[in-house]
Amino acid sequence: MTSVLFDFSGTLFRIESAESWLRSVLGAAGVAMPGPELAGKARALEAAGALPGGAAPVRVPDELAERWRMRDASAELHRAAFTGLCRQVPLPDPALHDALYDRHMTPAAWSPYPDALAVLSGLREHGLRVGVISNIGWDLRPVFREHGLDAYVDTYTLSYEHGVQKPDARLFTIACEELGADPRTTLMVGDDPSADGGAAALGCAVHFVEHLPTAERPDGLRPVLELVG
Repeated sequence: MTSVLFDFSGTLFRIESAESWLRSVLGAAGVAMPGPELAGKARALEAAGALPGGAAPVRVPDELAERWRMRDASAELHRAAFTGLCRQVPLPDPALHDALYDRHMTPAAWSPYPDALAVLSGLREHGLRVGVISNIGWDLRPVFREHGLDAYVDTYTLSYEHGVQKPDARLFTIACEELGADPRTTLMVGDDPSADGGAAALGCAVHFVEHLPTAERPDGLRPVLELVG
């Protein structure tokens, strides 16, 4: 292997819990909510699939189905899909739905997996090129910069910047071209077999990790160093 492509959410980084997400936004807005009610609202938001990077919706309302299907193709569709799901849960102020969406784009809402730095720096030390390829509707580069991982990433290929979503082979082709990588000597690392597995169509090797909270997956990325060795 000469190059490695990584997914973002659930692979290198994990989004905060729905309860932390809601608590942060309520606090910033100066809105008080009793603990039991906050916990209940957080569970409802999680079931709705309102937190990007969190749990998938239990059910997508018919009126949101097309926006949901294409949510990562543009920034506008991404916001519309997730705020639409968020609005299925009543909140004290309608403006909180947009505030919740804005919160998830901040570096503070994300935590790198414990072994992310060691693995990325190890790949750099061994001369491998590293790219990030993500189905997403916003610029994640500030998250990498804030958490000190940007220095180990050579390229970012984001679906909303190209209007193409994984598993479409076109997005993996773009990622390999931007990285200057031969797909046949490139490893794709992700947590979603249906999306990230699309890299196999180009001849990439594919390795999957589990989408777990950071405390439950302290060394899930370390096998990558062995796979490319």
